[in-house]
Amino acid sequence: MIKNLVVTTTALALALSVSFAHAKVSQEQAAKLGNELTPLGGEKAANADGSIPAWNGGITTPPEGYQPGDFHPDPFPGDKVLFTITGKNYKEYADSLSAGQVKLFETYPDTYEMPVYQSRRTASNPQYVYDAAKANATRAELVQGGNGIKNAAVGVPFPIPQSGVEAIWNHILRYRGEGIKRFGGQAAPTASGDYTVIGFDEILLVEYAKRDATPEQLLENNMLMKFKQKITSPARLAGTALLVHETMDQVREPRQAWTYNTGQRRVRRAPNIAYDAPGTASDGLRTTDDFDMFNGAPDRYNWELKGKKEMYVAYNSYALHSDKVKYEDILTLGHINPDLTRYEKHRVWVVEATLKEGFRHVYSKRVFFIDEDSWQVQVADMYDNRGELYKVAVAHGLNFYDVPAHWSTLDVYHDLNSRRYLALGLDNEDKVYDFSVRPKEKEFTAQALRREGIR
Repeated sequence: MIKNLVVTTTALALALSVSFAHAKVSQEQAAKLGNELTPLGGEKAANADGSIPAWNGGITTPPEGYQPGDFHPDPFPGDKVLFTITGKNYKEYADSLSAGQVKLFETYPDTYEMPVYQSRRTASNPQYVYDAAKANATRAELVQGGNGIKNAAVGVPFPIPQSGVEAIWNHILRYRGEGIKRFGGQAAPTASGDYTVIGFDEILLVEYAKRDATPEQLLENNMLMKFKQKITSPARLAGTALLVHETMDQVREPRQAWTYNTGQRRVRRAPNIAYDAPGTASDGLRTTDDFDMFNGAPDRYNWELKGKKEMYVAYNSYALHSDKVKYEDILTLGHINPDLTRYEKHRVWVVEATLKEGFRHVYSKRVFFIDEDSWQVQVADMYDNRGELYKVAVAHGLNFYDVPAHWSTLDVYHDLNSRRYLALGLDNEDKVYDFSVRPKEKEFTAQALRREGIR
């Protein structure tokens, strides 16, 4: 059961007043964006007791001393822990936790903790992204039963969502810059705490987020983004590479994917890089569509927008992001080191995805808790085909104020059955994300993938 839903919020009331047949909202409703609503559709006002403050624009300039290429210094170094949720007191806070978060306290009663800090609504985007989101509000539409979109570009397509599938499209298309190069990798500690860091180099070209992108161009090209990944370590896996083209209308043209295998020295089409296929080198601890908390076609699920919830989520995770921290400091037995985490109370949209009859997936149900200020999925609870909680994913987010954009610095996938976890996004001992790159289209071809693999 999802507790503490706030179903009478301004945004949800607006959403329910519109016909579910069309995503578009009226000019009058769109005018609330940037006024009583944030430019991306969150509630601007504080909550009733002030534990969630009003949104005042988020972080718009880097703190003093920051230089491009630096790991992002904590803008709030003086903040102290207000209280800590532990295995002994979590029931007192259960109304502000997900079922999966509760299960983590029950699974690791002596070690799993959430240090709770002052809530700071730091999420922000450039003004042109806000302008695009407002334009999208009156024109964006779902196509093919929700498995694609049209008449949208740059900003989230549905800042005033009317359905669960619109909300998940907002997560998929939230702004993170036009081009991103990522370094680092992932680790999956064993039951004894041993781990190997799988190193990745990744590059992302977000066609949808290009400043000059238009709905007409995107529809014609049917392309949202292009992604390329190369494993850099350990030696036995180094050179293995993956290329993905993510389409705008996934029924008209499904995701296209290719892999390069170093043993065969060949590029092959990979139509199975989707849905519940195991994630790259993940020890089965995440599915392909778990990446980035959720990605890909939404067609296997029925999506329901349940309302909003005030919830403790990982936010402003600058300590976990720091280059002063080593992987061994983060990767502790059973879960990551709680001392490096920061939790705050925020409002989240609650979206429940239930597997459609006649479709298969290892998850029969998924519940997503999506930050109202950024459309980042903060927590995902996944259920197996018996209806039992199976996995819990937590995104540790922060404002990359050089963009600016809210994104996770580390995604952690907990398997409740094996009592193991996967930490994806480790970069503390490598280089910080580079948002200044502007990759060329030719870097995302099968030929480029082969060159990447053999370098």
